[in-house]
This record gives sequence, C-alpha cells and structure tokens, in this order.
Amino acid sequence: MATSAKLDLDRGMVITGKWRRRRYRVERMLGEGANGKVYLVQQEGRLLALKVGLDTADLQSEINVLKALEKQQPRGGGASPYLVDVDDLKLVSGKEYPFYVMRYVRGAKLPAFLAASGDEWFPLAGYNLLLRLAELHASGWAFGDLKVDNVLAAEYGRVELIDYGGVTAFGKGIRQFTEIYDRGYWNAGTRSSDAGYDLFSFAVLCVQLFAEKELYRITSGTLPQNRSAGDVLKLAQDAPQLRPFSGWLARALAGGFADAAEASHAWKAVMHRVSRPAKPVPWWTKALFLAAAAGLAASAFWLGGGLG
Repeated sequence: MATSAKLDLDRGMVITGKWRRRRYRVERMLGEGANGKVYLVQQEGRLLALKVGLDTADLQSEINVLKALEKQQPRGGGASPYLVDVDDLKLVSGKEYPFYVMRYVRGAKLPAFLAASGDEWFPLAGYNLLLRLAELHASGWAFGDLKVDNVLAAEYGRVELIDYGGVTAFGKGIRQFTEIYDRGYWNAGTRSSDAGYDLFSFAVLCVQLFAEKELYRITSGTLPQNRSAGDVLKLAQDAPQLRPFSGWLARALAGGFADAAEASHAWKAVMHRVSRPAKPVPWWTKALFLAAAAGLAASAFWLGGGLG
C-alpha cells in the first residue's frame, strides 16, 4: 500500500476528477493522518477542503458518514452541504487515489479559541460539541477519536468535528483512538463503539483544556493497572472552570448517559443553574441566541479532516 508521503500535492496544482471532471486548484495542505491528507483547494472562487486517501474502502466509510449526516439536514434550510464531490485523481506517476471534497471552516482549536475569547465561552462550546456528537449518535455511530485536535471552534462558540476517520458503527470495535481519551486506557470500559465511548472522551477533553499538565502527570506516573476514571474526575473537581460541571463529568465518565442528546440536555441544565442571577440575561443566553440565529448548520465549516 502507498504511504501518505507519496500523496503530496503541490501548491498551484490543478486536480481534475477522473469521472466527474471537476477541477480544483491546490492552495496548501491542511493536515494529514494515517489514511490520507487534506488540502485547501479552490473551485470557481470558493474555498473547499479536499481529502485524498490511500484506500478506496477506507475512505468510503467516511463518505458514508457524511452522506448520512447530509440526509439529517432539514430540506430548504440553506445549510451548506457536508459532501461536495467524490472522485478519483490520477497523478503523473500513473497512480490513482480516491478523494472527496467537503466544506471548509476557518476556525481554531479549542485551546486557542478559549485563549482568545475567554474561558467563559467553554460552557457554550461544550454544549455545541455535544450537539455535534448527538447527530452522529442518532445515526448509530460513535465519533471514536474525539480529542482536542479534532475539534474546531469559531465565533459564538460554534463547534465542528473534523477527521471522520475514526467514526465507527455502534457495536463494533473503535477504528481509531488516542490513548489518553480512551476509556480502556483508564480501565473504565471496553473499546466497543457506543455513545458512552464518545462521552467519556468528551469528559477527558474537558479536563485536558484546564488541567493538561496534571492529566499528563497522572498518565506518566501511574501504573497502567492503577489508572481509573476517578483520577480524571479528581482533576475536574480541582479545576475552577470545571467544578460546576463535576457532577455531569462524573456521570459521563461512569457511562451514565444514553447518548449525547441526553447528555446535551443535562449540560444545558447545568449552564442554567450556574448562570449568575444578578444579570437579567446571562451572557451565554445571548450567545446561544446569536449562534442559533446565525445557523450552525449553515456556517462555513469543513468536515472530514484526516488530521489525526
């Protein structure tokens, strides 16, 4: 099998799909992973993200997920499509590779977003991330490789998942995972795909945002057989930003939610409870209204990735 290093596409190169004959001009590489690379491309003045893969069957699983999410979007809502194009490209070497094109997002990783916007945006960003997971869970998939690197945030706390290479149908073994976010790593469950797997990873992600050094200190200083979800929860209880959500995080770490839809409702309830009563309209209420008004699904986000 070819390696991802052989998939280099130079800036300015024009790609023409073998079957649909659509043309894309390469601007730069956005990221790469085990199963391919993602490039920023331009087509007739609009920017898109193109993922070129190593294996058709491997890439097809990601395409199937994006197609299913597309079907969930309300018709006539003006939402930008998850999937723009699917085709093959042929390099001058004669080798052919599958690719698909998706929408593109200008966003930042969560730590950078919170550093620029303030930690007060964390509850709303967390809520929006849970809504994204809920879309997947409703279709019978777990995201699998949920981690800081696979989440982008933008204005009004909008959040998108990237890199769908780890998405796994419920009941099967998780395709891709990162150890520190894996409940098996913490002796807290199996690596079988279910909603609880993603919510466990979500809880670890929250802790990493505000107690990263302490989290990695535990992983490096504790024997594998002695790791537990309790270690993660203790860090959440010690972090001022997470303390109001410690009950929610305890439930997520214990597998206490049926899916992300239930978890998002519980998260929102915490947001209501911890809002300051002295303010006639809590800051996050305004932000939530603005996010809804702008239309989360219609934002210029790109999905798919391959940045793992």
